[in-house]
Amino acid sequence: MRTKYCVRRLTHDAIRMTQMHETIYVIAGKESCLVNAECQRLLEQLLEPQQRLTGLFTADPAATPASEVLDELRTAPFLTDKRVVLIKNADDFISNNRLLLEKYFDKPCPTGILILTVNTWPANTKLAKRLSKVGKLISVSQPKPWQLPDRLIEYTKDAHGKKLNKETAELLIELIGDELPRLYSEVDKLALFAQDEMVLSVSHVESLIGHSRIFGAFEVIDAVTVGNIDKAVARARAMFAEDRSAEYTVVGAFAFHLRRMFEAKALLEKGIGVDEIAKRMRIWKDKDSFFSQVSKMSLNQIGSILQRLAAIDFQIKTGQTKAPVAMEQLVLNLLSG
Repeated sequence: MRTKYCVRRLTHDAIRMTQMHETIYVIAGKESCLVNAECQRLLEQLLEPQQRLTGLFTADPAATPASEVLDELRTAPFLTDKRVVLIKNADDFISNNRLLLEKYFDKPCPTGILILTVNTWPANTKLAKRLSKVGKLISVSQPKPWQLPDRLIEYTKDAHGKKLNKETAELLIELIGDELPRLYSEVDKLALFAQDEMVLSVSHVESLIGHSRIFGAFEVIDAVTVGNIDKAVARARAMFAEDRSAEYTVVGAFAFHLRRMFEAKALLEKGIGVDEIAKRMRIWKDKDSFFSQVSKMSLNQIGSILQRLAAIDFQIKTGQTKAPVAMEQLVLNLLSG
């Protein structure tokens, strides 16, 4: 039987490395998708992909004895400087092994990292009080809409060492929606797309994520403004056929385009010229078609469509309708109105 032990003597470099992370992490939250996303993010920070084969042990909380979990934490790392033990949905595991865990929290192994994901983490327990001395609590909850840009800015900095400004974050949210794991995933793609550039910009979002969706919305509105019902409906249907994620992003793509139309229309009514508006709003491609659309709709009409989109967004999120049905109905209503 393999002897498992906690390394008692560490080299200077190993000690320095273990001080760069906590020995215990608790990720607490009721929304499993957000908790899992945070857990994945933490694992990526702690272990390189090639280290996971020897450096990560994932325990089944219903089938793995606490003694085995503690043994794994005290096992000397192999081909890595740390050994990570992950227990997901650990609420019952903690309740059933509280005394053993309290002893471990008193003196955790410096080369072992314990990650627990839980639904709740009461602050008045002995474990919670000891955690503050030896580890870190990561509370996960869906942020309020106004908190999302700051959350994405923080994630971009922490996960990729890059900068995301508020304008870019807001565009990303508008195009992708407000589901945090999906937004994190898109930030990851943007960071990879930007390569060595340290700032993720609006142009990156438009190039990688927004172009096809915004262009699809542009074509639908273009067909609506000239009364071409067949083209408008066909293009709306194609947006869903061409992109599986359109169900979650199509409202944002339409809203993005129509808000630009609203802003351009408001500036035109103030007497500002087309070229100046295009420069301010960075409208270079299809400029003539864009302003042709704007000229055919009043400010009230554009505002009314934006209000309808807000209502559709709410209905989709609450299960009252499906995105393809709602968007086709919107197109038909616009053509008949």
